[in-house]
Amino acid sequence: MRKASRRLLPFLFVLYVAAFLDRVNVGFAQLQMKQALGFGDAVYGLGTGIFFIGYFLFEVPSNLLLARMGARVWIARIMITWGVISAAMALVRTPTSFYALRFLLGVAEAGFFPGIIYYLGGWFPAERRAFAVSRFMTAIPIAGIVGGPLSGALFMLDGAGGVAGWQWIFLGEGLPSVVLGIVVLCTLPNRPEDARWLSPAERECLAGRIRAEAARVSTCGHTTVRQALLHPMVWRLSFLLFPMLVGLYTISFWLPQLVQGFTGLGNVEVAVISAIPYVTAAATMVVVGSHSDRTGERCLHIAVAIAVGAAGMAFSAYARSPVSGVLALSLAAAGILSGNPIAWALPTTFLSGTAAAGAIGLINSIANLGGFIGPYLIGSVHEETGSFAAGLLIVAALMMCTSVQALALHRSPLNRYG
Repeated sequence: MRKASRRLLPFLFVLYVAAFLDRVNVGFAQLQMKQALGFGDAVYGLGTGIFFIGYFLFEVPSNLLLARMGARVWIARIMITWGVISAAMALVRTPTSFYALRFLLGVAEAGFFPGIIYYLGGWFPAERRAFAVSRFMTAIPIAGIVGGPLSGALFMLDGAGGVAGWQWIFLGEGLPSVVLGIVVLCTLPNRPEDARWLSPAERECLAGRIRAEAARVSTCGHTTVRQALLHPMVWRLSFLLFPMLVGLYTISFWLPQLVQGFTGLGNVEVAVISAIPYVTAAATMVVVGSHSDRTGERCLHIAVAIAVGAAGMAFSAYARSPVSGVLALSLAAAGILSGNPIAWALPTTFLSGTAAAGAIGLINSIANLGGFIGPYLIGSVHEETGSFAAGLLIVAALMMCTSVQALALHRSPLNRYG
């Protein structure tokens, strides 16, 4: 376990940092991009959200292909194509080209996150899974921590080579993903049996433990893809995660503009200050994930974390000073990002193999429609009212639905991995 953690988690973490940067860097680019291209908040909100329509349509097929072809080849394909499309965002000139490239980015990235969740299930047994997933998912706040200052630095290249600052953001954060995709193709082992950095005895020990757990899970009878996709618990988890993702992508896509509204600072300063909520979230999610593994409890951890996140989102609607605004957004980010990895440790407690791949893809595709709803809702409400407050309160109310659902699952067998 220690060897697998050291070899896999830092590398997968770097891949997800690149993925999340390419998904949400439009949040920083829009500080200059909207004015340069004449886009309003509704156009921006729809463009950011339409990513998740492409993601939704291709998520399950992509994850099934990953299960068939192996993580090494398929993750490499995903990264190379999304890196190229992300860099091509520098060519956007009209709302139509903005929508088209964001949609294609969603198609290209479909399968990456659920593919990694499925992949980790083939390396880490249930009692270590929240640990593994939470450390992998710290890439989300770290992407925010790195993305803010990095985007600020790229803004400072504005005009260099005849390229605007917002275009440098897409180029500077998209092309490295192509390089990482090539590294994946050369180095990532598909399963414990392929890991040359484990001894033969260690490979057999770890693979045997994962096989035994998969055999135990399969006794539930839900072993085919069709059965998994129709499993009631798969749909419950989809709707558990949906409101959580509404909140996550509200933070991801609108944080820079919210911070600018609180502080009145320039683009570079806002990009740097936007890292603060993510620093808070990175520390919190590792602590909460480890505590969930130690206690063997999942659903109460999710319920409390998301309730805290909803409170932070609601408080941010009423914040009027820079300090209170950033503190409220930090609370929101910490709550959302602490509950998220624990929820993703649940599907592989009752599904395995290709069935798990299909189910995780379905859960993620439905949940990530929240990434369409959240940004579009905030943009439309802000354009109509001139304020973010109403939209933030709606998002907070939706997030409380996740907390209530998690409490309802507290006494279910799903709640404990043992």
